[in-house]
Amino acid sequence: MKRNKKIEASLFDLDGVLINSFESWYHAFNTMLRAYRKQEMSRAEFTERCWGPDLKHNLDALNLDEEAGKYCINEQLKSIGFIELFPGVKEVLSRVREQYKLKVGLVTNTPRKNVYKILEHFQLFDYFDVIVTWDDVKNGKPDAEMVIEACEKLKTNPENVILVGDTESDFMAGKSAGCAVICVGMKSAGDKHKRIENLYELNSFL
Repeated sequence: MKRNKKIEASLFDLDGVLINSFESWYHAFNTMLRAYRKQEMSRAEFTERCWGPDLKHNLDALNLDEEAGKYCINEQLKSIGFIELFPGVKEVLSRVREQYKLKVGLVTNTPRKNVYKILEHFQLFDYFDVIVTWDDVKNGKPDAEMVIEACEKLKTNPENVILVGDTESDFMAGKSAGCAVICVGMKSAGDKHKRIENLYELNSFL
């Protein structure tokens, strides 16, 4: 990350960064696979093949249609109880805005109605200046469209923005948009981008 650039905003992915939603999506996805007579996936296979890219990408890879996607989305809505808020999320988001005076955005491949239910459940709405979901763009991550859309709404250039994510899709979206990328727990982040173990460590970069 270049020190001579003024950071004006920080964008956060949702799943895997702010919340642990893996079990809710894993449960919903396998419920959908059973309903559409497809072979269920192990956790390892689901992680490798489906965790990160948007739902449309995953459906296309399995030759499933939009109706199957709606089924999966609705199943995940029933599984909010499986989701956990990671430690320190509210503290870190507050610090980013109040101490460092940065705009804060959410960029997630999760559909809007699921995002809103999750944010309401954990009382997170007030922590974001902008929210961009899967429904708001034509192409989800790893495409850069979502990141660029958020930057435009925040009236800032991508080169002045940090993207905090946890998957290769986040890394690719941020890199393509021109953002600095900080990867949470991601082993293959690359030498040009920073990696942290948890959100508390974000403070050292700001």
